[in-house]
Amino acid sequence: MFRTALRNVLAHKARLLMTVLAVMLGVAFVSGTLVFTNTISDALQNSSAKGFDHVDVAVTPEFQKAEGDKVGEEPELTQALVDDSARVPGAASAIGVVSGFTAVADKDGDLIGDGWSTKGGNYWGEKDPRYPLTDGRAPKGEGEILIDSKTAERTGYGVGDTVRMSVDGPVISPKVVGVFTTDDGGVAAGGSLTLFDTATAQKVFGKAGTYDEIDVEAKAGVTQAALKAELDKALPKDLVETTTGEKLADDQAEAIAASMSGMKQGLLVFAGIALFVGTFIIANTFTMLVAQRTKELALMRAVGASRRQVTRSVLIEAFVVGVVAAVTGLLAGIGIGAGMRALMSSMGQVVPDGPLVVSTGTIVAALAVGVLVTMLAAWLPGRRAAKIPPVAAMSSVHATATTKSLVLRNTLGALVSAAGIAVVLAATTMGGTDGQAPMGLGAVLLIIGVFILTPLLSRPLIAAAAPVLRVFGVSGKLARQNSVRNPRRTAATASALMIGLTLITGMTVMAGSLQKSIDKMASAAIEADYVVSMANGNYLSPDVGEKLGGTDGVTAISPLRNSAARIDGDTEYLTGVNGSTIAGLTDLKVEQGAFEVGGTKVVVDGDTAKEKGWKAGSDFTVAYKDGEKQRLTVAGVYEGNDMLSGIMLDNSVLTPHMTDPVDMQVMVKMSDGASSAAKDSLQQALDTNPAIKIQDKKDISNEVAKMFTMMLNMLYGLLAMAVIVAVLGVINTLAMSVFERSQEIGMLRAIGLDRKGIKRMVRLESLVISLFGGVLGIGLGVFFGWAAGELMGSTIATYELVLPWGRMGVFLLLAAAVGVLAALWPARRAARLNMLQAIKAE
Repeated sequence: MFRTALRNVLAHKARLLMTVLAVMLGVAFVSGTLVFTNTISDALQNSSAKGFDHVDVAVTPEFQKAEGDKVGEEPELTQALVDDSARVPGAASAIGVVSGFTAVADKDGDLIGDGWSTKGGNYWGEKDPRYPLTDGRAPKGEGEILIDSKTAERTGYGVGDTVRMSVDGPVISPKVVGVFTTDDGGVAAGGSLTLFDTATAQKVFGKAGTYDEIDVEAKAGVTQAALKAELDKALPKDLVETTTGEKLADDQAEAIAASMSGMKQGLLVFAGIALFVGTFIIANTFTMLVAQRTKELALMRAVGASRRQVTRSVLIEAFVVGVVAAVTGLLAGIGIGAGMRALMSSMGQVVPDGPLVVSTGTIVAALAVGVLVTMLAAWLPGRRAAKIPPVAAMSSVHATATTKSLVLRNTLGALVSAAGIAVVLAATTMGGTDGQAPMGLGAVLLIIGVFILTPLLSRPLIAAAAPVLRVFGVSGKLARQNSVRNPRRTAATASALMIGLTLITGMTVMAGSLQKSIDKMASAAIEADYVVSMANGNYLSPDVGEKLGGTDGVTAISPLRNSAARIDGDTEYLTGVNGSTIAGLTDLKVEQGAFEVGGTKVVVDGDTAKEKGWKAGSDFTVAYKDGEKQRLTVAGVYEGNDMLSGIMLDNSVLTPHMTDPVDMQVMVKMSDGASSAAKDSLQQALDTNPAIKIQDKKDISNEVAKMFTMMLNMLYGLLAMAVIVAVLGVINTLAMSVFERSQEIGMLRAIGLDRKGIKRMVRLESLVISLFGGVLGIGLGVFFGWAAGELMGSTIATYELVLPWGRMGVFLLLAAAVGVLAALWPARRAARLNMLQAIKAE
């Protein structure tokens, strides 16, 4: 039986090639994902571990919990604590660490690292062991900085150059006096690290005389645990906590692994989709191969082979195919992993240097996935073939599916589909995250139910195409009949394309609807012409608002500040605004009272008012961060959203209670509205600062749209795998269908149907099957997009369903293109059949 199985594999090389390709693509995606994420994770972990080489124990502030009227805060790490840490037994040295955001512009004026990984810190003394100098000297005073070697390499900056940069808004132009090396993971990933002397770093980051962390290095022979114990004795336990360097490295490694797991899971989901689609093709292929060898298998049964041996023979074939597909998929996956890393580098997302990681787990996963998926998909056709009585098989009376089996299938499909629809509809009534799991379950049930029902659905939907097919005469009529002749095969072929288009359509509907809701939110909440903020979302210096207020053409301005406070025993965040201008800079719907901010009058969003039991005219006591209390009055209640919400009060009231006033953003109204000239004048007022964003409502909306577009493009690219597998499935099915119908095709040729007619018949059959899958996929995608929107609508008040008719039309054309392309080879093969040999074929 083993030799027979191998013979059968080698006898059907061309047909099984498509199956191998289908499995190989899925395996390649799985192994490529694992190689890529393991490589990045390993490189980041190695890089971060090196960063703790000079940290045996880290001393950090112990966050003080909020109690009564006292706002929770972190205690300050002073120079006295640094000195105390350096004096404990077993300590060789102690370094005070200061860090913060630092935006550095390259020579073209563009921000390095897009603001998210551009950090700043302090260089300790004349020689900091953390940052070995490769050129220059230590910085001294406010006008000098050090830059990391990778930034120097990428930008061309060197010792003696002047750099334009910003910490919290205003542009400064210090001189580069040195270049250093670092193992910082952010720098390795494309960011930058700028170092000031300690006093300057404390000043620019608003931490005068204090530190963010104290790094203590142990003397030779002293363990990290022993040093930690000594520090715990010497330092105040209620103000600081100590952590060993080993623990910090382990925590960092776990954090990196956790951050990579989201990407890994997302990519593996799409790999799973490709494999799921591939499973249909494998099952279809083996069903057809077994059907073609029915008499051969029956003869084997007649000469003594058992049912188990016949099934085992089919499974051995599947095992051989699975091994070949898994090995080739693994090799392709290694190339995909390397290619994804290179792609990230070409897109400016620099990743740490390191070897390509192909772990034992990746190899085992690739082989297991490839072999198991193939064998599971082939098991049912093999079992079905073994159950056919030899005599019935030899006379081919088994070929037609019984009415009973179709009724059972349709009943099961209807029940599963109904259950899926019911669960999805129930999930739409739930709020936020509560409905996500039920909706996912309902979606899976509905897709499975529709897949089971596709043989039933194929007849009416394909019949609907009959008027169009009649235009093509005999070829069109034959194509329609061939499409519905074996509804199960048609269903399995169309389902592969259906799943891909379901996901693509659903994602497109959700993205378009979310974009529309963001547009409405921006236009509904903001009347200001421009919103000014830092590129990375950090706080702005109050100097920015002052400069903008003095700019020609500015008619109204309001900085938005944020500060924690205690109200009725709870921590709430207050938003400081310019009370005299905020009403004209926003367009928030007032639910009660008046939108009036000034003195002790405040406005509150509806959710907060409901939670606190407030209404217009209510009074409450607030305990500010500095400990002082004040009685405030609710002048009005407004409808908040994701852009503006909370308790708003006048900056003149809030600012005196803030130790270091900073702004989240600044709203600006221009005399002539938003225009390129107005934007230029604001940019010039801020010295064309690369770290600051000046956005109008359209820019805010486009920024969100850019994010959705990028995500959609990634999803389209990933789901293209499923579509490619679906194309292979259509090709496979048609090729085998042509083989099965060789005698019929020869007869058609003999009675007058020419080669063009044969080609047209096969192409139209492929087109009909693909469009059938496309219609089902787009229909399901719209339903899932609507359902997901209903779920999101519970948290986004401005959500509105948008159906992208243009894109759905493109998706339908894509399905048609799949049908046309998939039919090229099978149609050519059918047309080239020798009619006499085909008529004699069994």
